[in-house]
Amino acid sequence: MRRTFLAFDLGASSGRAMLGKMTDGKMDITEVHRFQNGPIKTDQSLQWDIDALFAELKTGLRKVLTTEGTPSGIGIDTWGVDYGIVGSKGKFIRNPYHYRDSRTEGIAEKVYRIVSEKELYSKTGIQFLPFNTIFQLFAHKIQHPEDLRGGFMLTMPDALYYLFIGKVSCEYTHASTSGLLNANKRNWDWNIISKLGFDKKIFSAISFPCSSAGHLSSENRKELSCGGINFYHVGSHDTASAVAAAPAVEDSPFAYISCGTWALLGTELKNPILSEDARKSNYTNEGGVDGRIRFLTNITGLWLLQECKRNWDAEGKKYSYAQMTEMTEISEPMKFLVNPANPKFLSPRNMSETIKQYCAETGQGQIHDDASVVRCVIDSLALCFRIKIEELEKLCSTQYRKVHIIGGGCQNKPLMQCAADCMQRDVYAGPVEATAIGNIMTQAIALGEIRSLSQGRKIVAESFPLDLYKPAGSLIAKMEKALPLFRALP
Repeated sequence: MRRTFLAFDLGASSGRAMLGKMTDGKMDITEVHRFQNGPIKTDQSLQWDIDALFAELKTGLRKVLTTEGTPSGIGIDTWGVDYGIVGSKGKFIRNPYHYRDSRTEGIAEKVYRIVSEKELYSKTGIQFLPFNTIFQLFAHKIQHPEDLRGGFMLTMPDALYYLFIGKVSCEYTHASTSGLLNANKRNWDWNIISKLGFDKKIFSAISFPCSSAGHLSSENRKELSCGGINFYHVGSHDTASAVAAAPAVEDSPFAYISCGTWALLGTELKNPILSEDARKSNYTNEGGVDGRIRFLTNITGLWLLQECKRNWDAEGKKYSYAQMTEMTEISEPMKFLVNPANPKFLSPRNMSETIKQYCAETGQGQIHDDASVVRCVIDSLALCFRIKIEELEKLCSTQYRKVHIIGGGCQNKPLMQCAADCMQRDVYAGPVEATAIGNIMTQAIALGEIRSLSQGRKIVAESFPLDLYKPAGSLIAKMEKALPLFRALP
């Protein structure tokens, strides 16, 4: 029997409509529609154009309806922490804010005067990031308190579900990134919400992956000239879907890195770790598929190269990502390093020049060519992976002999090899389209096409190729010498 599923997968820089087909226990996926995504400047703020995003998703659905007919299901996943507010008249009051908007500057300190950082972590288990939903909402309450009276807060994927089906919902994995969900209870922490002065009525009941979200509204059926279509809750946070697709078929614990704009390094647990050591190490407890906890840390990932490319494109240096990958072969490894967590690298700017300035200011010398910038990013990310996996092992009292790296970063072969060398562990790279695959797999579980997450991972392992990178040794000596310098970087 063959079923088709449509996955809407929205990242911070692009979005896709991916068609998945399940045939005789195997899965294949095809990109149906791709579009650029990014913030718009409105009222001196960075925002998401929710209407434009919805229009792109409808374009993707139209293409599927034309070529394949009605899909068996549709699931939506996006990046984390962002949200929209639906007012009492059922319309979005304003565009959702972009997580890199500056309105959250200084907000964490105001929140911590009400709920201490220790208390917050002991309940929610969410690592500190200045743009966590809790800080965004508090800034929203200060600047536009009228928005939060009589409406609903919808996370980004649930905002898009709402536009398709007209139903208010809040999916668990995405809500878990908010800093307002109790990690043990898997529900809103009403005590924290009350202390911060938020109206409880704006928070919808929590729904879980592998469940029905609703059906395409009559208004949309008319516009799209189609019948009813089922929508399913998936791992609506894109990393939750990506980790669900990690082809870890063995019973032993595994570590993963979901590598894209962000690099999320962690493991799966049955219960959260809410210790002071975990908080100080900036590890986070986010929801996963099948009731799992994704215990992980956020690392600024290929955002650094994406921003460099954007700057170079504007200068007329139209490097492809393949060319940027080749640059690493002509530049000396471990010569220049940056700390990806430094706030200098968080916001959009001339990233190439920022990296050069940082290296000069930290006494590493002058970078004179673009190849050295690319090499610097690759080496710095790999060294960061090394430090973070050692932290993970200590926090979990577990050794991880191999690491699954999933997502678009798998295509960067120098990064994969450098990661294997720096971590001194086998790296299994793939699948590239892990987020869309996990989205589709979760829909298939909801329909009974796949019995369990474990079976789904076996299907992924048998359906998509993996690349194995073993520590080669050639870089290890240089890496060990560079590691103390990297640890000392601001």
